[in-house]
Amino acid sequence: MQLLIDLHCHSRFSADGVAEPEALVAEARTKGLHGFAITDHNTSACVDYFEQHGFLNKEGLPVDGLLIIPGQEITTAEGHLLALGVRLPDNLKGIPALEAVELIHQEGGLAIPPHPYDFFRAGIRQPVLETLDLDALEVFNAATTLKRYNRLAFNYAQARGLPMTASSDAHDHVALGTAYSILEANEFSVAGVLEAIRKGPALRQRYLTPANAFKKTWNNVFRLRRRRKPKPEIVA
Repeated sequence: MQLLIDLHCHSRFSADGVAEPEALVAEARTKGLHGFAITDHNTSACVDYFEQHGFLNKEGLPVDGLLIIPGQEITTAEGHLLALGVRLPDNLKGIPALEAVELIHQEGGLAIPPHPYDFFRAGIRQPVLETLDLDALEVFNAATTLKRYNRLAFNYAQARGLPMTASSDAHDHVALGTAYSILEANEFSVAGVLEAIRKGPALRQRYLTPANAFKKTWNNVFRLRRRRKPKPEIVA
């Protein structure tokens, strides 16, 4: 069966995300996706939220026709790394990429570096990629800073023979499904999706609109500025 899955998106549980979990679910249904991976930065809090509110189950099966894949975007010491199909602890920031890959594999998940050539974002660069046992490479990121960064990722994956993925990297719900992976799966489940990624998906490649790209940058700047705002001094 053919499944349309966005393999990289964020909710308000990411420091730079603004999407409400329910809005992501509604947007996925509106756009005809079969599912999406929730890959918040350094936290599985939204995975827990989806489970607690009945959108995701421990059996890895779809709920009301929509499959949510647990995941996380880990900020390793060498750059960002997607962990798909696993629920990881929230204290992994700064872990070496090699250790992160080993942990993901121990838990039965897939290790997929996103935006590896985007030098305006924290991708894992090629010298480190060469040392990692990767399951696939994100070669199309709808939010990439420059389009040539996607081409470089595609060329590297092709040369190494890695399966390729495409995703929106959505940080608000409207951007979900801008790009996605088209999977030929034997079953509609998390396990079926992971198996299909290993075989190599087809890619739905489309960039964020200028308005969505500006909104992503705007949300990022002001969300982080609010987080860095110093606490007022208490005068006795």
